[in-house]
Amino acid sequence: MEVRPILSVLLRSKTAPLLVAIQVALSLAILANALYIVNLRHASSARPSGIAQERDVFTLTARPVTKATHDDALAQQRKDVEVLRALPGTASVTWISQMPMSRSGSNSGFALDRRQARESALVSIYFAPPGAIKTLGLHLLEGRDIEDGDMVDFDAEGDSPTAKFPKAVVLTKALADDLYPGTSAVGKSIFYGTGDDAVEMRIVGVVDRLQSAIAESTRRGEYSAILPLAMDLAYPKFAVRAEPGQRDRLMADAETALRNVSITPRVITTRSVEEDRANRYRNERALAWMLVSVSALLLLVTASGIVGMTMLRVAQRRKQIGVRRALGARRADIVRYFVTENLLVTTAGVIAGVALAIALNQLLVSLLELPKLPVAYLGIGAVALWGLGVVAVCGPAWRAAGIPPATATRSV
Repeated sequence: MEVRPILSVLLRSKTAPLLVAIQVALSLAILANALYIVNLRHASSARPSGIAQERDVFTLTARPVTKATHDDALAQQRKDVEVLRALPGTASVTWISQMPMSRSGSNSGFALDRRQARESALVSIYFAPPGAIKTLGLHLLEGRDIEDGDMVDFDAEGDSPTAKFPKAVVLTKALADDLYPGTSAVGKSIFYGTGDDAVEMRIVGVVDRLQSAIAESTRRGEYSAILPLAMDLAYPKFAVRAEPGQRDRLMADAETALRNVSITPRVITTRSVEEDRANRYRNERALAWMLVSVSALLLLVTASGIVGMTMLRVAQRRKQIGVRRALGARRADIVRYFVTENLLVTTAGVIAGVALAIALNQLLVSLLELPKLPVAYLGIGAVALWGLGVVAVCGPAWRAAGIPPATATRSV
């Protein structure tokens, strides 16, 4: 089929095709970036926390109503661990200061040299004893776990970090690689803070991953460190790994057991790691569904615009269609004419949409620190709109091709 006559007709009556092309361009720009963001959010919410078999792990928080002394708090902590470990269905248990994806925890600055003006990295700090790596199921890549000799008993009200602080630390791979790129971090020094009061620590081990409590979607969400420090925490936590299939029952038993051994009244709550994940990524899921809904609405509006334009042009050319049919044109020829016309309009919109999508992505990169839009998303969006255009135009074009020649030629 000759394209030049179709282009000539489009240029003589260009308002409707121009509006559809603009609609296609806007749809492609928004669709490609929206789908990319949805994919990024999905990948972020599905990434591993570092905890093996998350469905078997839960935490208990035992907050005392009245503040106990430092020694009494640690004694209660040790007793709680023994009670939880003795429960049927418990595979492993440890006390810990915070949990990945819990949205509640502490961060501190680490530096490679105490003379630095600024810290090298902001790190999520986990205070934990030996065995915490086993309970969480972290993968130790190199070095060793925390040992009993590394533990430091720290009283926040009486002890000074410069005089009494752990000398050993376990880092995540992401943090170790960024601090010591291209070489092993095990055995090297790192400083807790900067300046004269910065505490020097020795890196004794590197785990594959352990997300921070905030679990940022960027690489910083993997910047975590485990310090062998025991202290009286305002919200004492215990991480419990249940035997497969025993988590829900054990959660109820563990809460009851801690209430029964409490020397003083405590507020005890339980939460599974699956709940932490669901709560942490609730906004990401909501954003993804919103973007999917917007994309679907855009496609519906674009399809409606194409159908409307085709119906308008069919009405304007009713007599010409009848003449062509009377001269022997087949229904397939009429349909092919309108499909070709629509493909030309859609292609113009796609070309403009690609440029608009790249510009929109550059804006998002600068504002939200998103990665650059892969070319594949532009291709997928273009193919989707081309396919949508063909499907949308086929119905009106087929009905137009079915007009009897005698009826069409009598119409004005």
